[in-house]
Amino acid sequence: MIIDPTARRTDGESVRIAKDVLCAGAQTKICLPDGPEEVERALARRGARRPVVVGDDRALLRTVELLHRRRELADAALSMVPVGSSAAVALAHALGVPTDAVAAARTVLDGAARPRDLLVDESGGVVLGGLRIPSGSHPERPRLAPGGAYETSGAPGAEPGAPAGAPYGAGADGHGCLCGPCDPCERDHDHDHGQDHDGAADRHGTSPPGSGPPGGHHPWWTPAARTARTALTLLSLPVIGLTGGSRRRVHPPPQRLRIEADGVLLTDLDRPVERVSVSTGAPGGGLAEIVVHPHAADGPLRARARAVTVSGQDFRYYADALIRGPVRSRTWTVLAEAWSLMLPPRA
Repeated sequence: MIIDPTARRTDGESVRIAKDVLCAGAQTKICLPDGPEEVERALARRGARRPVVVGDDRALLRTVELLHRRRELADAALSMVPVGSSAAVALAHALGVPTDAVAAARTVLDGAARPRDLLVDESGGVVLGGLRIPSGSHPERPRLAPGGAYETSGAPGAEPGAPAGAPYGAGADGHGCLCGPCDPCERDHDHDHGQDHDGAADRHGTSPPGSGPPGGHHPWWTPAARTARTALTLLSLPVIGLTGGSRRRVHPPPQRLRIEADGVLLTDLDRPVERVSVSTGAPGGGLAEIVVHPHAADGPLRARARAVTVSGQDFRYYADALIRGPVRSRTWTVLAEAWSLMLPPRA
């Protein structure tokens, strides 16, 4: 039972529930790693035990990638107890894993191993559900459809392995925000800065007694600062049309990509594309489903192949819960029934 450190920080109660259910139903060895090296060491020493991942989508992807690198993925039926926000466990939910801690833990004990296909690239990266190449440099994040593939209607800067959400989102320090954890040095600096201003105000007599909040504490901001912040917030809002009253949506430019499916050319650099999606088909089929949306075309191009190659200008792509790129060329190959995931038994 490998408990991801992010899960311990974000939702300790769900982790405790999963531990209680699993320890009551089976002999369990608990591993509390602090980094990828300890995860790899725990997987290497697991013996005949089935690995159970307690964490979010990134923890599941790291485990699958490590087992694939060790050539042990086909022999290990993976189990997962999703812990995290709904966005952080969207892939697990799309793959059919219950997101409730009790239901997921019971699935670990009483579920059935279902084989699934896997997409792998030449750099060793793995894709469990699907990948998507959107248009533009900063596209909107697409939604996952059941099965882990990205929805084909509608909709990455970061280094390979960067999380899909914010690095500290919903963390103990981030409180669900999209920024990093507050730096204690910055907090102390702001607090001292506010005290200096308050002291200066008192020395110059500009702060009448009783005007501040109870306890003598004065905030570091001033009404003028609040006014400036409000102005900046208003300026950052989307532009509203003068006649229609609706927000103007800026469409990112299309990309020029060369896409081949099993060596057959689907589209070349002279035909810009809006977006491309590649997903594993039915489990055991060994074929990827490719959907290409050309720019200013009547409909998408669809194909099924064992390997797909995309090349062209630097492009980014979503791969499950990760943002990859930029790259100039990437080839994905389908491995049929390369891994198994414990899911609830069929009714």
